[in-house]
Amino acid sequence: MKVKIKKIDQKAIIPSYQTQGAAGFDFHSIEDIVIKAGERGVVKTGLAMQLPEGYELQVRPRSGLALKHGITVLNTPGTIDSDYRGEIMVILINHSQEDFRISRGDRVAQGVITQYNIAEFLECEELDHTQRDDNGFGSTGIKG
Repeated sequence: MKVKIKKIDQKAIIPSYQTQGAAGFDFHSIEDIVIKAGERGVVKTGLAMQLPEGYELQVRPRSGLALKHGITVLNTPGTIDSDYRGEIMVILINHSQEDFRISRGDRVAQGVITQYNIAEFLECEELDHTQRDDNGFGSTGIKG
């Protein structure tokens, strides 16, 4: 699949897959910022994309940042729709008790392009019954 990508800022780094089997590619910050402990911030990538219709870009956390620093994508996965042409920005939250410094060029999130279906919603009076039915949160776990 070919995806058009535009540098909105000349400091932007075109994403790449780090290994042959990687599903996600890395987004880099174009600025130096600090996300204070317990707070959130927006990180600019300086990039815009043109995705084919029927595809979305999911912005996901980087596992190393989450494990080592408590940094994750706040609305994970963030969705970039195929009709959006603005700058891709990443909402990060710092779950740690220490401020987190991001330098220009640092990898801050990963992107995965996925195909989706458009649903046709059919209003009805009843839904088919299942073994689970309307049992929600934790209902399939171990009972004790």
